[in-house]
Amino acid sequence: MVASRTAARPRVANLPNILSCFRIVVIPLLVVLLTNTGPTAAILATLTFFLACLSDFFDGYLARRWGISTTLGTLLDPLADKLIVAAALIMLAGMERTPNVPSWMVVVIIGREIAVTGLRAVALGQGMVLAAEELGKYKTVFQMFALHGLLLHYPFLGIDFHLAGMYFLWISLVIALWSGIDYHVKVIRQFMRRPAAAR
Repeated sequence: MVASRTAARPRVANLPNILSCFRIVVIPLLVVLLTNTGPTAAILATLTFFLACLSDFFDGYLARRWGISTTLGTLLDPLADKLIVAAALIMLAGMERTPNVPSWMVVVIIGREIAVTGLRAVALGQGMVLAAEELGKYKTVFQMFALHGLLLHYPFLGIDFHLAGMYFLWISLVIALWSGIDYHVKVIRQFMRRPAAAR
């Protein structure tokens, strides 16, 4: 009995990581679907992205419920999120259907993610840990709503999904810039409070 429990623990611990890997694995499928500009491909791309979002919810939920925290999971979870969001935005900006997502918005959103990720790495190297902020969580929620609408694109049931997606994308963009500036201000303040010898 003890041996079976010990053997089961690695499988349980790996489940959130498997879900994170799932989000990375489906990126090529999402990209292929977005090379087609038709309504059917748009629906399939939206369903693919929805499944990826579900996997994101469940890997976090299971990790918290089971008290699992692994180094691999800490790397994979945010990496998978950033990769699939970046892939979706880049494809949406380059698609030959109108209207599409403005390229400059994609550059700003992805640039913000790179800047904040780099900031966290620098802060960690200085012994400063940046916890997840509420603004970042709101940004993610609005971004997910935006991408579902933008991926669906076409009007269904009298709803202009592209227009709705753009509204959510604007909101997520404002919050992203706000939270990115907030992160930088906090790091600079912490850095300035440290003794000169520790900098």
